[in-house]
Amino acid sequence: MSLIILYVAVAAVIALVAGVLVGRQLAGKARQDLEGEARTKAQQLLDEAETQATRTRDERIQQSKDKFRNLKNEHEQEQKRLRREFETESQRLKAALDQELTERRQGVLAQEQSIKHLTDTTQKQLETIQQKEKEFDGTREKLQADSDNLRTRAEQQEEKRQAKHEAALAELQAKQQEAEAQLHDVQSQLEKVAGLTAAEAREQLVESLKNEAQLQASSYIKDTVAQAKLTATKDAKKVVLETIQRTASEHAIENCVSVFNIESDDVKGKIIGREGRNIRALEAATGVEVIVDDTPEAIIISGFDPVRREIARLSLHLLVKDGRIHPARVEEIVAKTTKKIEEEIIEIGERTVIDLGIHGLHPELIRMVGRMRFRSSYGQNLLQHSREVANLCATMAAELGLNVKHARRAGLLHDIGKVTTEEPELPHAILGMEMAKKYKEHPDVVNAIGAHHDEMEMTALISPIVQACDAISGSRPGARREMMESYIKRLRQLEETASAFKGVNQTYAIQAGRELRVIVDAENVSDDRAAELSFEISQKIEKEMQYPGQIKVTVIREMRSVAYAK
Repeated sequence: MSLIILYVAVAAVIALVAGVLVGRQLAGKARQDLEGEARTKAQQLLDEAETQATRTRDERIQQSKDKFRNLKNEHEQEQKRLRREFETESQRLKAALDQELTERRQGVLAQEQSIKHLTDTTQKQLETIQQKEKEFDGTREKLQADSDNLRTRAEQQEEKRQAKHEAALAELQAKQQEAEAQLHDVQSQLEKVAGLTAAEAREQLVESLKNEAQLQASSYIKDTVAQAKLTATKDAKKVVLETIQRTASEHAIENCVSVFNIESDDVKGKIIGREGRNIRALEAATGVEVIVDDTPEAIIISGFDPVRREIARLSLHLLVKDGRIHPARVEEIVAKTTKKIEEEIIEIGERTVIDLGIHGLHPELIRMVGRMRFRSSYGQNLLQHSREVANLCATMAAELGLNVKHARRAGLLHDIGKVTTEEPELPHAILGMEMAKKYKEHPDVVNAIGAHHDEMEMTALISPIVQACDAISGSRPGARREMMESYIKRLRQLEETASAFKGVNQTYAIQAGRELRVIVDAENVSDDRAAELSFEISQKIEKEMQYPGQIKVTVIREMRSVAYAK
């Protein structure tokens, strides 16, 4: 039993070992089969992947070629379109250029014709001037000859008067000797007949001589006065002619237009500004009219007040030089220029009194003398006129043996009443006299200023000299124009008429008096009131003034708000 169990156990072990060996063999074979199958599948997958990659690559290459072909076609079409546009634009530019060249050629021809016309006109004016110069030379030679004749006659009269004076002196000496002899005889007779003392006889003799001398002196004075009356007119003409010949002066005739020169016409656009705002700001700030037209490299400044024109001219110069042109900058530059003009006025006054050798003049009078530079009298520059009168007065006073300094001083200040800031209802001579008296001028100078237009009695010897020299300076050929003075007075009256209304800040007469611009206070005058104000001013101008044509009244109301960030 035990042996059977052992055999069974050995058989079981052998069977287990045989099973393990058979299993290993089967497993190895199965593994080899699996590896071969896996290798085969992997090779198939690689072949399929390579085939797919080749197909994908070919498809991508074909797509790239199609895209490149499309882009090339689009580029060629774009080039064709650009070429067509370029040709069209070139033809348009060529046509515009041809048209512009034609217009410029026509403009050049027009300018050449204008220059030719101007040259012909200038040539004619030059010939007229030369003819007038010849006439003037002939007149001057004639005046010189007349002056020589008058001088010769005056010298002959002087010699005759000197001879007559010597004869009268000799006759007086003879009478004096005869009186001495009579005195000796009378003294002897008195001592013998009357028994008078020598002292009493001397007193009677002196009394008798006094009476006789008074009679002779009265007779001599009467003869001298009669002779002076005969020769006074000739002597006065001689002094006046010599004074005029010794004093030369330029004739400065003011007009109402100033020209501002620019380097290029491109600047005109900046000065005008967008929609004209810059030029409107300049006109509102200065009170002049700025004319920008086709005149090459020039801008016209029009206005009757020379001070306003000078302020506008200098302001334009600074604005163009700076390059920043806008309304706020315009107002800033105009304010600075106005201050600069005031300083220049004082400098002109000081230079004038130094040139004339006048000392001790009050600073306010010096400032008014400087203001004369920007004023005119009947078209004649007031400062040039006053300087000329001062030199004429000094020359004439020296000829007559009077005070030269007082005469020159009165000649310079005789029209000082025309440059006051206020214009009361007084003649300029009386107003100037009051100012001279206020600033402690000499009484002779004060009287000469007040009496040079016969508004008061002449009490100083230099007063008729100032009057005569004022007439000489004003009566020179071409020195004055009556129409200019009345024109300026009308423009000033036009501005003053509008300034009398309540709420008006500034008034400017422009365009030769055809337009009146009125700037009102925006806080006190409403829009409705501005419309009423323009009507009221126009009605007042119609009632109180006489003028040609019509006057446009423009009331400007502008609201501004200003704040400062600190």
